[in-house]
Amino acid sequence: MRNLRRKINSAGCFLLALLPVVLAGCSGVGHGRLEGERSNYNVAIQRSNDEQLLLNLVRLRYRDTPFFLEVSSVATQFTYSAGANAGGTVQSGVAGILNLGANAAVEERPTVTYAPLQGEEFIQRFLSQVPIQTVVLLARTGWSLERVLRVCLQKIGTLKNAPNASGPTPARVPEYEPFKRAVKLIRAVSVAQGLDVSLGTDGNITGFSIDFNDTGKKMVETQELLQLLGLNAGSSQIVFTTDPVPDGKPYLRAETRSLIGIMYYLSHGVDTPLEDQERGRVTVTRDATGALFDWDEITGDLMNIRTAHSRPESAIVSVEYRGEWYYLDDTDLSSKSTFSMLGQLFSLQAGNAKNLAPTLTLPVGN
Repeated sequence: MRNLRRKINSAGCFLLALLPVVLAGCSGVGHGRLEGERSNYNVAIQRSNDEQLLLNLVRLRYRDTPFFLEVSSVATQFTYSAGANAGGTVQSGVAGILNLGANAAVEERPTVTYAPLQGEEFIQRFLSQVPIQTVVLLARTGWSLERVLRVCLQKIGTLKNAPNASGPTPARVPEYEPFKRAVKLIRAVSVAQGLDVSLGTDGNITGFSIDFNDTGKKMVETQELLQLLGLNAGSSQIVFTTDPVPDGKPYLRAETRSLIGIMYYLSHGVDTPLEDQERGRVTVTRDATGALFDWDEITGDLMNIRTAHSRPESAIVSVEYRGEWYYLDDTDLSSKSTFSMLGQLFSLQAGNAKNLAPTLTLPVGN
């Protein structure tokens, strides 16, 4: 009995010494979980946004209705519990046996709130043409001039960039070749650092201004570009605008695409299964001779959305739709760049739209 009392007293001292250690460990768990979980949620939401954007591009290729859910809030609660225990047993003829223990547990309870993007303001932003200011902003923040102009514009002067591709896939080949050539010339001069881009203003007119420096003026690409646009060979500036152009002003009238038009334009780069083409689930475009037109001629070097029967291992983003997997390959840098720029355009055009629709709040299972 004396031995048992000595062990119990020792256990009490041990538990008193152990308790601060347990509590200190719990206080450190919160800090560690915050650092880890914030990154996890960041990655998960970013991946979910990419998957939703890709899903809607595929939907448009099939002429299905696009739909967007915004993650409006993420809340999570952490519940901490800690404990310590001691126990002893006495058996006849055997010294007392003492059991000591301590435990700590953390329980996470995340809740995600979704809000559908709909309503008058969102639809107006979705259908409205991208402002010329946004086109200049993209061009001046590191994106390729060729990528920005081909995605955002459907016309400069008399040159057309597949304007009927801003909707469901057309049955006939759109006009695009002179525009595509002009934009590639602009890129060539830009890569040679022969031009500067700025937002030009003249009274009530706001335009996209391309100014050629001494290097650009001497390039044969510049002369070919001016000829394509119908401008004087000695011109040192090109300005195109979406505003009405008064008589006597040397500006080119331009048309930008709407956000939904940009998404339709890029959706033609979705590689659909042959079976869906044969069954009429997607529109097949043909040229004047009736031959099948390859949309890679227009969008292939901008965005290529591939298809597979099973989840692709090399995908940077993928979604399952109509029994097939659609994805962007991680090594396709051009497609990834265009997709990233599309995400920025979506945020610029639709990100500030107020949502008055009901929200959906769901607990997330661990």
